[in-house]
Amino acid sequence: MTNGQIQLPDADGVLRAYTPRTEPLPLTTGAPFTSRTVYSAAHVVADPYADVSPDSPAAVDWDATLAFRRHLWSHGLGVAEAMDTAQRGMGLDWAGAAELIRRSSAEAKSVGGLIACGVGTDQLSVTEVGYPYSLDEVRAAYEEQLALVEESGSRAILMASRALAAIAKGPEDYLEVYGHLLRQAAEPVVLHWLGPMFDPALEGYWGSTDLDAATNTFLEVIAAHPDKVDGIKVSLLDAQREIDLRRKLPDGVRCYTGDDFNYPELIAGDDQGFSHALLGIFDPLGPLAAEAVRVLDTGDTGGFRELLDPTVELSRHLFQTPTRFYKTGVVFLAWLAGHQEHFTMVGGLQSSRSLPHFARAYELADGLGLFPDPALAAARMKNLLSLYGVNQ
Repeated sequence: MTNGQIQLPDADGVLRAYTPRTEPLPLTTGAPFTSRTVYSAAHVVADPYADVSPDSPAAVDWDATLAFRRHLWSHGLGVAEAMDTAQRGMGLDWAGAAELIRRSSAEAKSVGGLIACGVGTDQLSVTEVGYPYSLDEVRAAYEEQLALVEESGSRAILMASRALAAIAKGPEDYLEVYGHLLRQAAEPVVLHWLGPMFDPALEGYWGSTDLDAATNTFLEVIAAHPDKVDGIKVSLLDAQREIDLRRKLPDGVRCYTGDDFNYPELIAGDDQGFSHALLGIFDPLGPLAAEAVRVLDTGDTGGFRELLDPTVELSRHLFQTPTRFYKTGVVFLAWLAGHQEHFTMVGGLQSSRSLPHFARAYELADGLGLFPDPALAAARMKNLLSLYGVNQ
C-alpha cells in the first residue's frame, strides 16, 4: 500500500490504484420505524476453529452470530432468521437452523427486537433418487418446523420447499399443503416466494414455470386464508411483477420486497401502495438502510431515494449470477466492517466468489461509507489480497 492506496484487481486481472475513504458515513441508531416494517435477513458467523469439512454439520460461532443480530436491532431493523442469507440449505442444515431459531428468538426477547423465522422442509434431504417423499411427509416436515418457531415466540415465514417443488404434480398440491399449514398456524405467517435465481431447485414453484399461472395459484392460497397471512415476501427480481402482485393482495396483507435489485423504488412505492422489506442486502446495508427508512418516515421520499439509490450498484454486484452465492459477499463485508474476526463461512462458501468480485465489493462498500473503521477494512482487504499473491 503506497500513499494510502490499495492495488485492486479488475475483472481482467489488471491492477489499479484505489484510495480508500478516511471517514465512514455518519450514521446513528434511532427511533423505531413508523411507515414501513423492515427485516434484514441475517448471515451466520462460522466457528473458524472447528475441525470440520464442507460436508460436516455447520459449526457456528454463536456469540458473534448473536452480536450481529444485536447490531441490526440497535438500528431498528427486524431480523429475518434462518433464511437463505443464513445459508439455509447451503451449509446450514435443519439442526443448525433450529438452534439458531431458539437462540435468536431468546435474544430478541431480551432486547425487544423484531424477529421472524424461516420454516421449511430441509429435514427431507435429497437422495440418490431425488426426493422420495409424499405430500404428507412434506406437510409433516413443515409442521415440525412451524411448531418450533411458534414455541420460540417468533413470527413464522413459510419458505419455499425443495421437496415440495420436486414432488408436487401441479397447483392443487400446493393448495393442499399450504392450506393445511395456514389453517393450523397459531398466528399469521409470511409466505415466501423464492425464485430459481436464488435456488435452482425451486424452478416451477406454485405448480408452473409460467409466472402468471404461478402467481394465480399463490394468490389463491392467500385469498383462501387472508386472516392467516401477515404478508408475502417476493424474491423474483422483477419489480413490475411485484407491483402487480401487491396491488392484488387482500386488505391487510403486506408485501415485503425481497428484490435486491429494485428495492428503493419498491419500498418508496407509488400512489397505489408500497412494499415493506425483507432483504438480504440489508445485512451489509443495515445502518444506512435504517437511516433511509427514518427519512421516509418523515414523508421525504426524495431524501429516502437519495440515500438508498446509490446502494443499488453494490447490491447488484453482490447478487450477480450465480445469485445464490450472494451470501459470500455479505459475509465478506461483515468481516471488513469488523463484525467478525475472520472470513470463514459454513460449508466453505468463502471460496464461491473471485478475487476481482471481492475487490469490487470492497470498493463499492467503501465508497458508500459502510465501514465503521475504513482503516481496518483497508487493512483486511490488503491481507486478503496478499493471500492471493497481490503484494502492495
